[in-house]
Amino acid sequence: MQHEEPKSPVSFLAHVARLPHSGLPVTIEADAAQREALASEHGLLSVENYRADLLVSPWKRHGVKVAGKVEADITQACVVSLDPVQAHIDEPVEGLFLPRDLKLGRLGFEGGGEILLDAEGPDAPETFDGDSIDVGALAEQFFGLAIDPYPHKPGAVLDNGGEEAAESEFQRKLKSLLGKS
Repeated sequence: MQHEEPKSPVSFLAHVARLPHSGLPVTIEADAAQREALASEHGLLSVENYRADLLVSPWKRHGVKVAGKVEADITQACVVSLDPVQAHIDEPVEGLFLPRDLKLGRLGFEGGGEILLDAEGPDAPETFDGDSIDVGALAEQFFGLAIDPYPHKPGAVLDNGGEEAAESEFQRKLKSLLGKS
């Protein structure tokens, strides 16, 4: 059997076959190589620190709940000036999981019937195989969603080259046709 490489730089498999009722605390603190891989994967200049504090606990009869938070200090390039912009991420993490071999997990959305979704409510449970869940990959998903897609350095403005440069060819032709200068 071929061993599959982890997909996340901060991959951490939590064994969920026999979870204590109080839950299993998991802390993931990224080392320099993991932070560099996170920066590369998410288009960041750097990740100065990354830490996920999670609690993996039983949920309902056969499910698993992962809750906690991910914190990180990152540096991005400003979309206007390309200067470094620092940001702090403090994002809650939450996920529900059901074993794929459970009837509900197998049926998913293909089971027929009607499924009501509440846009403001919790996400539907994900399924997992075996006896472990990659809680590190889950934390990285929430980290990625918390990154500002358009970081902007305070005071940075786009220099449009003055009013004349910004004026389009169409606008110039229209003004000449109308006899305006």
